[in-house]
Amino acid sequence: MKNKWINNQGFTLIELILVVAIIGILAAIAIPNFLSYQCKVKQSEAKAVLGHIRIRQEAYFVEKGTYADNIIHLGFIVPKGDPKYDYTIDPSSVSVSSFIAIAQAKPGKGLTNSAGGLDKWTINVNATVSNEVPGCGN
Repeated sequence: MKNKWINNQGFTLIELILVVAIIGILAAIAIPNFLSYQCKVKQSEAKAVLGHIRIRQEAYFVEKGTYADNIIHLGFIVPKGDPKYDYTIDPSSVSVSSFIAIAQAKPGKGLTNSAGGLDKWTINVNATVSNEVPGCGN
């Protein structure tokens, strides 16, 4: 009695090429979406910390009648872990009625645009957050 499965020789080359092509197409779609999502997660640190700095500025204003020209005066503590941004206040923007806080991406954190510029976010007294220099390959 002969076994029916003796002639089974595995996958054909065409079948393997089709599987590899399908995996390649899925990867071509998924990888850019993943990188974009990863960038947005990194940028959320800047937006959250700038909001925190703005709240501290308002508390400082209530107490002193002016805005602080340095984050040290606010009692600002750098986020724990591995922060992706450096945080400052533009001293030339500080007055009795305004300020601009800046989050500048650190080199080597994956927040660089195609021209080599580092991602930069700002917030002002009106809580307007803007992306001055888009990062993440934009």
